[in-house]
Amino acid sequence: MLRTPAARAAQRRCSSSSRLPTLQTRAAAQEPLRPGADCLAEEDGSVIVRDDLDALLQVLPGDIREPLVNHPERASLLEVVLDLGRRPEARFLGKPGGQFLREAEINKEDLAHAEAALGDFGGDNRAGVEGTLHRISAIRNRKGSIVGLTCRVGRAVTGHIDMIRDVLDVPNSVLFLGRPGVGKTTVIREMARVLSDELHKRVVIVDTSNEIGGDGDVPHPAIGGARRMQVPDPSQQHKIMIEAVENHMPEIVIVDEIGTEAEALACRTIAERGVQLIGTAHGQLLENLIKNPTLSDLVGGICSVTLGDEEARSRGTQKSVLERKAPPTFPLVIEMRERAFWVTHWVEDSVDCLLTGRVPIVQVRRRDSNSKKVVVEECRYDTTEERDSSGAPPPAPAGPSGPVARHANEATDGVFDSMFGYGPATFGNSYGAADSPAVSRANDPYAWAQRLRDIPDEDVLAELSLMGYTGDTGSVGRRGGDKFSFASGTGSSKKSKRRNSVGRAVGNARRR
Repeated sequence: MLRTPAARAAQRRCSSSSRLPTLQTRAAAQEPLRPGADCLAEEDGSVIVRDDLDALLQVLPGDIREPLVNHPERASLLEVVLDLGRRPEARFLGKPGGQFLREAEINKEDLAHAEAALGDFGGDNRAGVEGTLHRISAIRNRKGSIVGLTCRVGRAVTGHIDMIRDVLDVPNSVLFLGRPGVGKTTVIREMARVLSDELHKRVVIVDTSNEIGGDGDVPHPAIGGARRMQVPDPSQQHKIMIEAVENHMPEIVIVDEIGTEAEALACRTIAERGVQLIGTAHGQLLENLIKNPTLSDLVGGICSVTLGDEEARSRGTQKSVLERKAPPTFPLVIEMRERAFWVTHWVEDSVDCLLTGRVPIVQVRRRDSNSKKVVVEECRYDTTEERDSSGAPPPAPAGPSGPVARHANEATDGVFDSMFGYGPATFGNSYGAADSPAVSRANDPYAWAQRLRDIPDEDVLAELSLMGYTGDTGSVGRRGGDKFSFASGTGSSKKSKRRNSVGRAVGNARRR
């Protein structure tokens, strides 16, 4: 199979990584179960550095380990599940379901064997194999005994950094949003290496479960020169985050799996101190963060605002609306739909658009299945489902609202020029985009207000005249010269009718 120059260079780095000093357990110190290449090229062009899978297999009982040693899908092994009273199961990346490794069910002796090889579990019921990136999670019964194990394979992957190479040059905090297993931790691990070794930044990793830097006191070489702070108790992660800023003077703080309100507040405190943040959170869409009361502060928080009568009329909305409460902690949010298909949001713009019912402009980053290059497209958020990591985008509509595609390594007028709104009707300037097709202005009684919002104040009267709402005297009225009344019945016409009716009632009372 032919490889690109970048892939060959990554292959050389991968083969040399075996010479890096790493800690080894008693199991890892044994002879390898399967000698051979430990680096494989993925279909999306990245290169996987096999991080001592044999060390994880040594934890398993012998009759469970043997089927995996020479398994044809060994390279894509995702995790091994051991549940008491059930058959052991291996799960592979990209394949639904799993494969049973033996007919006999798991018993307490099998779990005791694995527990003895691993040692103590932490407060988050996680353990690791020292010197590797593998993670073993325990399921306990009500008495605290282990009744299930999830042995997840940890790999250091090179190549995904090409998806966001231009983001690294911009000092904005970045939040990766995705479902479990999509590769968020893998990406921030490689970002830590590139930022510390290639860009020479002071990087500190807050590693709660040793999943980024591996188990043991010496961090895994996959994080490069970044420093790693371990967290003794997962509930104290937010305190370690603040300690990292106060004691170790980092330029960048990396934290995995932000999930509590205290951690979200710690992120805002760090961002307000001028330190760049790179973090991950569970979710699939930006809307998940907006609706999550625990983590909504990461995107600025949401609050209910009561508008005055005039403001509600000018906006064409009801008096109670939702608005963004504060600047977002993470100006950039990247939805990791798949390993090679990401959607990037400029958070201020996207949140404001979604709350007002408009469609934001986003960046779609995908790896082309043919050229293996990263392609960046700017498009409407409601068209991202039509794109995927393997197929070409649909035909672009004519006009400024169509997608703008370019390769990530192409020269531009400036780094992330479109992200900061320097281009017309592009990413970071979503209010230049057309309204959602679901909202038709032809049937909208407040279309005039939407239209007036987009023109300068001095041109309002002229625009109203063209729309037929002003007479020769310049007074605003109904088409044809009648007084104008709003569709909701709150205009001047209704008020004058009410005053006339009240006057007539008072006059009749006096006559009586």
